[in-house]
Amino acid sequence: MRRLLESMKPLFSQGGRFEKYHALYEMVDTFLYTPADSTRTAPHVRDAIDLKRLMSYVVIALIPCILWSWFNTGYQANLAIQELALIKDDWRGALLQGLRIGFAPDSILANMAHGFLHFLPIYLTTLIVGGVWEVLFAIVRKHEINEGFLVTSMLFALTLPPDMPLWMVALGISFGVVIGKEIFGGTGKNFLNPALVGRAFLFFAYPAEMSGDQVWVAADISSGATSLVDGYSGATPLGMGVTGGMDAIVSGGYTWWDAFIGLIPGSLGETSTLACLIGAAFLIYTKVASWRIILGVFLGMVGTTLLFNAFGSETHPLTEMPWYWHLVLGGFAFGMVFMATDPVSAAMTTAGRWVYGILIGFMTVLIRVINPAFPEGIMLAILFANIFAPLIDYVVIQINIRRRLRRHG
Repeated sequence: MRRLLESMKPLFSQGGRFEKYHALYEMVDTFLYTPADSTRTAPHVRDAIDLKRLMSYVVIALIPCILWSWFNTGYQANLAIQELALIKDDWRGALLQGLRIGFAPDSILANMAHGFLHFLPIYLTTLIVGGVWEVLFAIVRKHEINEGFLVTSMLFALTLPPDMPLWMVALGISFGVVIGKEIFGGTGKNFLNPALVGRAFLFFAYPAEMSGDQVWVAADISSGATSLVDGYSGATPLGMGVTGGMDAIVSGGYTWWDAFIGLIPGSLGETSTLACLIGAAFLIYTKVASWRIILGVFLGMVGTTLLFNAFGSETHPLTEMPWYWHLVLGGFAFGMVFMATDPVSAAMTTAGRWVYGILIGFMTVLIRVINPAFPEGIMLAILFANIFAPLIDYVVIQINIRRRLRRHG
């Protein structure tokens, strides 16, 4: 492989036949092997790890969430098929009953296979469409293709509902890559998280598909549709809590352990807090993610929740929700671990990371409790904090400068 790449290098180098496609060659070469370029003079920092290897660590940390997305998505779909088979007494019920043989919710392999069939089209659409935009901008600007998009594509796909139309997926990732990153100069120059920008665009443009209240919505089989899920729908626990508080969640049959493990309806990769915490442990151990941001988000959420619990409100049922339920519902854990810690759009200073994280935790609970139109909260909270991250760092630096001037003045 190394010899093959070396033989092709002159074709893509300056003066070669495919010179303008050098970015594609460089992408494949540096993805498979360590880049040959290295810094030799000041003020660059020389380290044993490069950006591509850094991104690979994030991909590894996402594996538990990806695997669980396959299982839980298939599990929820198979439960729907099983329930519909029990309530129908015509030919559709017989068809669904037959499908239970191949899609049984008590079979781990059947659940993962069924969930994989939902995950794969969404991720391939994200990867292909977003990858085309990345390559196009790299060729026009004549710079390398950064592996940051590999992480962005996974994060974006995992935040989507499993029944998201593919054309919406393509539109969302296009908006996230082009408007959220490339128009600002590409990887490292964006001030907003591209994956969240794409998801926010879909949330406001197509709220019915992104609200999370209708987890499985499909056409009726009798109308000729091929969907396995026949009009089966159900609100997520967080959506139930908005209207009925904790009583609605408990009466809906959900337990805290179900939510912690991830056996609840929701977006593809956001349901399992356990999978997110496994990824967090790896990112903190490898020092890829800032533990200060993660802990700051958690403390901000706990403090704000306790404040609402103390005062309460008859018009806002979520004021009674304990902090440990906020932790496991919606995409809080996923956003806290993988979105808030984005090294490009997050705060850079040590003190600034604490403020940045606490702000996200505070805003998440505030949005969830006060505004029932946005039961999730974590997405908007992170984007809000992204906007203020440069200001937070500026204030921290100015305070340090003034402190040193007083000390040595």
